[in-house]
Amino acid sequence: MIRPLLSLLLPLILTCPGLDGPGPDGSGPDRPGPGDKEYKNPVFEPILADPTVVKADDGYFYAYGTQDDWGDGNGSRLIPTVRSKDLVHWDYVKEAFTRKPAWKEKGGIWAPDVVKVNGKYHMYYAYSTWGDVNPGVGLAIADSPVGPFVDQGKLFDSRDVEVPNSIDPFYLEADGKKYVFWGSFSDKPTQGTYGVELSTDGKSVPDLSKKVKVAAGDFEAVMIQKKGDYYYFLGSKESCCEFEKSKYHVRMGRSKSIFGPFLDQEGKDLKERGTGTLLLHGNDVYAGPGHNARWVTDDAGADWLLYHAISKAEPRVSSGANRRVLMLDKLTWKNGWPEISNAGPSIENRPAPLFK
Repeated sequence: MIRPLLSLLLPLILTCPGLDGPGPDGSGPDRPGPGDKEYKNPVFEPILADPTVVKADDGYFYAYGTQDDWGDGNGSRLIPTVRSKDLVHWDYVKEAFTRKPAWKEKGGIWAPDVVKVNGKYHMYYAYSTWGDVNPGVGLAIADSPVGPFVDQGKLFDSRDVEVPNSIDPFYLEADGKKYVFWGSFSDKPTQGTYGVELSTDGKSVPDLSKKVKVAAGDFEAVMIQKKGDYYYFLGSKESCCEFEKSKYHVRMGRSKSIFGPFLDQEGKDLKERGTGTLLLHGNDVYAGPGHNARWVTDDAGADWLLYHAISKAEPRVSSGANRRVLMLDKLTWKNGWPEISNAGPSIENRPAPLFK
């Protein structure tokens, strides 16, 4: 009886959290667990690309990522959703959509931006394929952060707004008005990052002709956030998705106006190519860090940035997708500019955010 009993118990012993690899909460022999004062990257895996984060009424942070096939046999997730109390320990919840939006024949749902607008959860998302000549931005709305998000249709596509590669939407409220910013890479003269005012309910764009260009066409994944007197523009450059060879990185500028001019530390306008002060780049362990969410301020007043990166040791999943894991690092401020230690993803245990 001993041998059969051991054969039943052995798989449980070998997979016990803390004995061999990370447990369901991400903890393990070399990774802090819940309640610890330290954390170690990545904070979620295998994939949560192009993350956005929102604090919900239930006290949880919810993060959402681009549609991806994790290589686990469950197919391509239509905007995976995870949640956390502390930005460190994330649990998978569900897909945000039950079906793809119908306003475009084919494509993936990319780079969502989820925010709370007028008591509802708005998801501004890109709908595109690689090399798409007419990608666009849509809106879905839910009563709950876990959805299901009900599609409201297209806000605009590249033809409507006359901006090539119209993806990567970002929502911003300022001075009592609502705006959406968007844009991605292109060599065309009209390409760049643009912003335009939304309707008061955030569901439409009254006048697309009033769009304003704020950055050049070598930026994507715009994030604009105010601290003190300035709006800070964080944008990603170069290749997001070349596995361990990815050169993605984050550069920044700042302005006292949401429409700029956004200037880097050398005083150069981000509307010119080749500009932007470096905030974050790859290192020996992680390639292609970028497409960050809004920073989150903890109860100690520290600011934290979520973004994705690719482990050079494990750059892909079995589906062939880039293994873009969720990363977390602290922003410190010096002379009115944010910094990340060593300008790269942290690879050792670090003090965790403080949430009471």
